[in-house]
Amino acid sequence: MLRLTYPTRDALRRVPFGLADIAVLFGLLGLLFLIVRVGTGALVRFQPPAVVPGVSLDPAHLPYYAARSILRMFVALGGSWLFTLVYGYAAARSRRAERVLVPLLDVLQSVPVLGFLSVTITGFIALFPGSLLGLEAASIFAIFTGQAWNMAFSFYQSLKSLPTQLDEAARLYRLPRWQRFKRLEVPAAMIGLIWNSMMSFGGGWFFLAASEAISVLNKRYTLPGIGAYVAEAIAARDMHALALALLTMAVTIILIDQLFWRPLVAWSDKFKLEVRAAVEPPRSWMLDLLRQSHLPRLAGRALGPLSELVDDVLSRLTPAGPAQRSYHSADRWLDWAFNGLLVIIVLGLAMSGLRFVLSEVGPAELGHTALLGLATFGRVILLVVLSTLIWVPIGVWIGFNPRIAQIAQPVVQLLASFPANFIFPFVTLALLATGISVNWGAILLMALGTQWYILFNVIAGAMSIPNDLREMAVSFRGRGWVLWRDLIIPGIFSAWVTGGITAAGGAWNAAIVAEVVTWGNTSLVAFGLGAYIAQATAAGDWPRIALGVGTMTIYVVAFNRLFWRQLYRLAETRYRLI
Repeated sequence: MLRLTYPTRDALRRVPFGLADIAVLFGLLGLLFLIVRVGTGALVRFQPPAVVPGVSLDPAHLPYYAARSILRMFVALGGSWLFTLVYGYAAARSRRAERVLVPLLDVLQSVPVLGFLSVTITGFIALFPGSLLGLEAASIFAIFTGQAWNMAFSFYQSLKSLPTQLDEAARLYRLPRWQRFKRLEVPAAMIGLIWNSMMSFGGGWFFLAASEAISVLNKRYTLPGIGAYVAEAIAARDMHALALALLTMAVTIILIDQLFWRPLVAWSDKFKLEVRAAVEPPRSWMLDLLRQSHLPRLAGRALGPLSELVDDVLSRLTPAGPAQRSYHSADRWLDWAFNGLLVIIVLGLAMSGLRFVLSEVGPAELGHTALLGLATFGRVILLVVLSTLIWVPIGVWIGFNPRIAQIAQPVVQLLASFPANFIFPFVTLALLATGISVNWGAILLMALGTQWYILFNVIAGAMSIPNDLREMAVSFRGRGWVLWRDLIIPGIFSAWVTGGITAAGGAWNAAIVAEVVTWGNTSLVAFGLGAYIAQATAAGDWPRIALGVGTMTIYVVAFNRLFWRQLYRLAETRYRLI
């Protein structure tokens, strides 16, 4: 006779499946469905000069447009992470590569890449003939250019300022380069990298409108997305549609913060270099849900053998270097040859550019653009100084207080993610009403989109200071200026340098749209290099565009080499954990 038996309560408790597993499973399936559903919209057939269907202002399309934009931004973020790890590592671990990659990064993060996007679109379309993926790739590339540079600077700075004791221990134990990268270098950079990724992701919203409305072959193609929706609403002067779009953007930013960024911030707290954990570590309900679920652990066990195999192969391919670095005479000769080659290349490019400019615009224009660059340079300096005075104390306060950080993180991210160019018309009206010169008002316009680099980096730097050092400083009666001098400033210095250099580079870029503002038929033009480039671009004057961009590049590279690089060296030698 067959007897039915029912599981006891204890047996049910041992079943490795619960509500957390159900929630994670359905969430994962829903995410995969959305990616497939939204991604298929990029696979439609397209062949220039065919016309892409325009964006509808019907609010019912907003969720789909927001999903398309989010998918582009996360694909760009993935590419930015990969670029950051490769580029930052190469720049930090090779003296010769550093001499090329770091100045190149200075230029890339300062020159307005969107102005040259039309040159690269043909290549993207050729990669995906007959498919809309070419335009999608061009849009993702534009967003990538707004994300990658800040993250690369953060990772490079973290590698250059590794704690001395950990660096020496890794060399003495002869860790393979892959194990050193995996177990020391990436974990030490994780907090700063996540906060800079947040900032870069927020900055990507600024490029959405321009990246989703692309001009090629004398035609304008608008990709479905919330940025294109906002641009269409502004062109149609539909305030109702614009308000709905901005509300959708705000809700989207908050959801991404709760589901993605806050779990990463809470997870990265384990990478702090300290003996004892914080009393109030960052918390995330999403991370708690994932930790309660068995599915991530089961997936980890299933992929464990493959992970170990990859680890073993990469460790064998990247053996450890010598425990002590040595500098031979052959290295000296190679350095001389490498530096000489760089000088020849730079001089050749400079002479070619100078000959082109002189033949097209004349020598008097060189002095004029140099003076304009000096005016914009002054605005950049004032912006960095004012942003430092305002946001460094606030960033330290947020970084030192986990409860405050829980509240402030989504608020700060929302403010940093809100496209600053949407606020420009209101600031223009204020300048007209008060009579303030745009030469001063341009500083405020430039700060609206770049000040957040300093705030985010300072928050990451403050959160990275070990709690042991903070408690020790307080126990020795460290208060006020003494606490700032002995702990806070050394602890956040390298992070502030990263924030400062990216804020300054972003300010040069923002000057192009901040030094020329319009409202109706009224235009306000500041005396500066950004206005010069903007006016030359509007007129299609390529010689003056080249002269303006070249002058800006010289200012940026010279200032970074003479000022910011010296601060980087100070952070590497004096202000680092030992």
